[in-house]
Amino acid sequence: MEALGLGTASCVKGGGIQTVNEETGGYRKERFHQGSIHDENDRAPYLNVKTSSIQSTWFPAEVMQVPFLFSWMTNKVLQRFSPLNNRSLKNRPSMSEVPCRKRDDYLEWPEYFMAVAFLSAQRSKDPNSQVGACIVNAENKIVGIGYNGMPNGCSDDLLPWRRTAENILDTKYPYVCHAELNAIMNKNSADVKGCTMYVALFPCNECAKLIIQAGIKEVIFMSDKYHDSNETTAARLMFEMAGISFRKFTPKCSQIVIDFDSINSRPSQKLQ
Repeated sequence: MEALGLGTASCVKGGGIQTVNEETGGYRKERFHQGSIHDENDRAPYLNVKTSSIQSTWFPAEVMQVPFLFSWMTNKVLQRFSPLNNRSLKNRPSMSEVPCRKRDDYLEWPEYFMAVAFLSAQRSKDPNSQVGACIVNAENKIVGIGYNGMPNGCSDDLLPWRRTAENILDTKYPYVCHAELNAIMNKNSADVKGCTMYVALFPCNECAKLIIQAGIKEVIFMSDKYHDSNETTAARLMFEMAGISFRKFTPKCSQIVIDFDSINSRPSQKLQ
């Protein structure tokens, strides 16, 4: 029937329908009209059932109210749109072919956070020393990242980057902001109290003051190559007095490679 909107098919002369015999599993044809339809006047008492996947059959109008006819039509529609007939589903790999275990070589949290600190250091304009810092809260969420550089609004091209000069004002030290300071200032939360800082170098005394005042409770560093300097000695003393723990980071891998082309070398898969 046109109102069903189920598509178009050719007409079969004479009434009839195939139904399933539950006892034998076979099909039988129920006849509702003997003879054939000769003209449009003969068609008047009948309804034309149209579907997208089966032939149209002419039935007497009163037969359309029979319950099993509705059941037959429902079964045909279900068969038409059954997942078993969906080619895309048939072509999907079986569950046995899909990996069911997680990767074993993923980055653990400590390596990830220290790697973020090292990656952010690549933003530094300092030709001699590139240092990055990453602040993490108790939920393993990054709340601050920073690297060493000149203050906002101060030209990286006009201020000096040299380490030594006859006049200290011609060196970088009076001007540069350390990674720890920038990470604290760049925080994306109300505060960083109780957080952990991952940093490439052990903090100097000035950065130690900022860390203490910000409420950071742990410092994890990669290198302590200035261990014997007055600045780091003072920093350790203040950390111990303020109850801030600090420890050297021991990585489980010597390097982490970022390969931008690796995403193209993996097998294609449906986007989730």
